[in-house]
Amino acid sequence: TIFRIISIIEFRPQCIVLSSLHPSITKLPNFTIKTFKMILLNSLLLPAFLITSGAAFTVPCQVTNLSKQAFIPVEKSYFPLHAVEPTQDLDKDYANPSMKFGKPLDDNMKEFNKFTVGFLKGSIFDNIFKGKDRDYARFYALETIARVPYFSYLSVLHLYETLGKWRKANYIKIHFAESWNEMHHLLIMEELGGADNFFDRFLAQHIAVVYYWIVVCLYIWNPIMAYNLNQAIEEHAFSTYDVFVKENPEELGKYPAPAIAKEYYRDGDLYMFDEFQTGTCEPRRPKMVTLYDCFVAIRDDEAEHVKTMAYLQEDVELTSKNDEACEIPPDMLIL
Repeated sequence: TIFRIISIIEFRPQCIVLSSLHPSITKLPNFTIKTFKMILLNSLLLPAFLITSGAAFTVPCQVTNLSKQAFIPVEKSYFPLHAVEPTQDLDKDYANPSMKFGKPLDDNMKEFNKFTVGFLKGSIFDNIFKGKDRDYARFYALETIARVPYFSYLSVLHLYETLGKWRKANYIKIHFAESWNEMHHLLIMEELGGADNFFDRFLAQHIAVVYYWIVVCLYIWNPIMAYNLNQAIEEHAFSTYDVFVKENPEELGKYPAPAIAKEYYRDGDLYMFDEFQTGTCEPRRPKMVTLYDCFVAIRDDEAEHVKTMAYLQEDVELTSKNDEACEIPPDMLIL
């Protein structure tokens, strides 16, 4: 409701209608009216106030009473939100969110991120889910947590879009496609029994909630930092699946691929699958017959996430197979 009201206000900065307010509001001095509107629009109680007072938005700007109509012009200089004309392109000089809001990281910080992720995974995460019979539970927890950063990116980018700070919708689409991919990894692990234990679900979900807010703060502070941290996490995810696939090819080859994997990778609508493939313009179509094929595809997905996170830290605009112009500069290709 808050986002809807703000977006309506933002795109119609000259018009705000407050219905069913007391008629005496139209008799107040102009300065008092403007001050009242500034306080009202900056208040966290705005949605509740507007809903309970029967507020509505329309053009032209007017205060409507049951028997009277009076026009109250809202000058841009007094409007608390930045209004952008539909033809104005605020983002034309910036390839991606990192270039507009981020600050470059030095090598020491990048190494610190890798060390932190490796330490937490090796000393805590792997010990909790230790044992061959705990593989699917470990993967379930991994996927529950791994999809959280994309939720955080989406939340912040939606906020920036609402406030008029950033309106390149393709990055919202890319991050949603990444979260969609991680969600299907999670569904696969659930189908394999990885979520059967209550403690595993409780631990993974509570870590995910805390991690969500950490990434939100990091992304607002410095998107490059948030992307680099997630790159380190996805590198560990790739390594985890790579080791698992190489150690169990025969065992995994005995079982059919889960139904959800066949639907996502082969039989269903592949638009969202193509959307997060930012490393190439060629369609990627994994073989999906056995459980081995399933885990190979998941491993390769993690490699795609690593590449995307690396691209987003550089001055390059991402495209996908679904875009009209799908081209990646040769010097940005990561092999």
